[in-house]
Amino acid sequence: MPDHVDPAPSLKETADNADNSASSATNSPFSTMEEALGPQEGGDGGIRRSRRVPVTVLWAVAVVVIVVDQITKQWALAALADGRHTALLGRALGLVLVRNPGAAFSFATGQTWIFALIAFLVVIIIIRVSRNLVSRSWAVALGLVLGGAVGNLIDRLLREPGFLRGHVIDFIDYGGYFVGNVADIAIVLAAVGIIVLSLGGWEIDGTRAGSRQSPSESQRSSKSAASARTSGSTGRHRRNTAADSPTSSVPAAPVEPE
Repeated sequence: MPDHVDPAPSLKETADNADNSASSATNSPFSTMEEALGPQEGGDGGIRRSRRVPVTVLWAVAVVVIVVDQITKQWALAALADGRHTALLGRALGLVLVRNPGAAFSFATGQTWIFALIAFLVVIIIIRVSRNLVSRSWAVALGLVLGGAVGNLIDRLLREPGFLRGHVIDFIDYGGYFVGNVADIAIVLAAVGIIVLSLGGWEIDGTRAGSRQSPSESQRSSKSAASARTSGSTGRHRRNTAADSPTSSVPAAPVEPE
């Protein structure tokens, strides 16, 4: 019969399994980007922070898109006012100033107010959705949509010939097939990102289809597993130390007979 049975290995295996399951629950096609944008913390304060960070990312991305879009449009109005085409990559890519009264490919020309209302609805929907936003990947995608929609909405509201009838400034010529702007690029990138996230089963609340564990809960599970592994290692070290220490015993002195 063995003198000592060490339960630590089974405890360690349990902790490792919990750690692995927690890690697999948080892996995503955008995990590297999410880690770069900052860690999430456990607890109620961590959950609130995990909601604030994605919303901040969403608005930051949207503001950057809007600013870059409007600056490049003002540049196009000044530099390309003569109407000439400037080739960048032969016939595949160039610059030409176009005032678009409709949508892409000059669709629905003269119906600018309809697209202005659609842009308003997009902004409202994104603001409402952001209340449940936890995924930073979705935050980037929605920020691109919001920035692109607002960028073109500004043109329809403020540019000639008038309010809700303004023409959108396009200046990036794609081989004569389509002339767009920075806002259009942001919307296309957002569409690609949303498709990838949807096909991967990733939800805006940070969960994945088939898994009900959110990133903050997964991280708490990971921390618990690490704590259990540390406790098991500490207990095993104490038992080994106790087993290796010799037990000193002092024999009783013999009593001399009188």
